[in-house]
Amino acid sequence: MGIKNVTLLGTGVLGAQIAFQTAYCGFNVTSYDIDDEKISMARQTMEGIGQAYLKDLPDATPQKIAETVARIGFATDLGEAVKHADLVIEAIPEILDLKNKVYAELGKVAPAKTIFATNSSTLLPSDMAAATGRPKQFLALHFANYIWLHNTAEIMGHPDTDPAVFSEIVNFAKDIGMVPIEVKKEQPGYVLNSLLVPFLRAAADLLINDVASVEDIDRTWKIATGSPAGPFEVYDAVGLNTAYNISKHGDEGSRKFADYIKENYIDKGKMGVASGEGFYKYP
Repeated sequence: MGIKNVTLLGTGVLGAQIAFQTAYCGFNVTSYDIDDEKISMARQTMEGIGQAYLKDLPDATPQKIAETVARIGFATDLGEAVKHADLVIEAIPEILDLKNKVYAELGKVAPAKTIFATNSSTLLPSDMAAATGRPKQFLALHFANYIWLHNTAEIMGHPDTDPAVFSEIVNFAKDIGMVPIEVKKEQPGYVLNSLLVPFLRAAADLLINDVASVEDIDRTWKIATGSPAGPFEVYDAVGLNTAYNISKHGDEGSRKFADYIKENYIDKGKMGVASGEGFYKYP
């Protein structure tokens, strides 16, 4: 069928990045969120992403950024947002009940041709497939943060995913400048987060058990390994709300960390890089 029109559900950190990257590569994009305030914030976020492209990518020009922005529409009505969609990429909070509720609504209003993909970083496609009403056209498509630089796209189906749909999404990932990572079986955390989450969890344990400060944990990792970012800088980039939603469903240590970041950061409006402050302050 060919994918030309793509709708993003959710305009948060990754939702905005996926929308911008997809439009940058020539696709027509609609960004959906629940109200005008969220859409206004998304426009500001995408303006910042455009500036980052100009700084980071040799082929980015002001004209190309303007053309990208022109290919992105915005909507607060779900039916309007998906009426022409060949592909819908869902990037809403990591709350299973919420995702299933949205998929149930989406399945009723999206065209029969539309493929659904979740950008979930922790949940399995099988957890949501039934709610979509079209399990054969449903799979996971997970991106890393700062996708214009860290350009992997993990594609993971579930037992009922149509192989042709899987292949089409692999090709789509290539078309938007990603390196497709074909995950051969369902795995919580896929490849990236199966490696990353235990690392971040170890850092969280060091903090909440008063072993070392945020700064010293990050400093140790960066100096000793040569990594450009420490774990708490990664938390800020991912967004503390995402970290909270994942951690609050974990074991006792994870829930303790969730409570810690909610009380000390989220409740004070410190959401990470996107809000200008998290564990660190950002310009």
